[in-house]
Amino acid sequence: MAAARLRPKVQSVEEETRNIDELAEHYRELLIGIGEDPTREGLVDTPRRAAKALHFLTRGYRQDLDELINSAVFTSDTDEMVIIRDIEMYSLCEHHILPFIGKCHVAYLPQGKVLGLSKIARIVDYFARRLQIQEVLTKQVANCVNDAIDARGVGVVIEARHMCMMMRGVEKQNSTMTTSCMLGAFRSELATREEFLRLLKL
Repeated sequence: MAAARLRPKVQSVEEETRNIDELAEHYRELLIGIGEDPTREGLVDTPRRAAKALHFLTRGYRQDLDELINSAVFTSDTDEMVIIRDIEMYSLCEHHILPFIGKCHVAYLPQGKVLGLSKIARIVDYFARRLQIQEVLTKQVANCVNDAIDARGVGVVIEARHMCMMMRGVEKQNSTMTTSCMLGAFRSELATREEFLRLLKL
């Protein structure tokens, strides 16, 4: 999976605790920086809560892809399209560290191997739970699925709404960004690509 692999930063319990402590101190300084008093009642525990939340939201950095997929690749003689649609997806924009939220649709054409259903969702989370841009996330998911089972083709479509566009900047509330990555037969065969998009009703 060389094309999709990101080196994990697996932490011991002690390292994780130290990491959260450091993040909490940064959050405390951030509160001071925006003009707040981190010692007031409502904010006393906020730095540690925020640190734990960020640690959770970026857990993809500390996961191992091989362990995540585990032994969930199975031999199969099916060669029909497999689609997993509407996978909930939550990520953080690397430009503003604000959430983008949406759904991911993954399809592949197996040629001798299939991937356990829940592992597709775990792959999406693995790449989403880090600082990201949607275009890269889409490609990473597609490459990972393709590498895991040597598929005849993989198609990935992500639809998401970006808080960095909704809460700040142009403040547009109803905009949705759609990205796609088509590999193998999904790129080279128009009928395959159209079948995928038709089944998604896109």
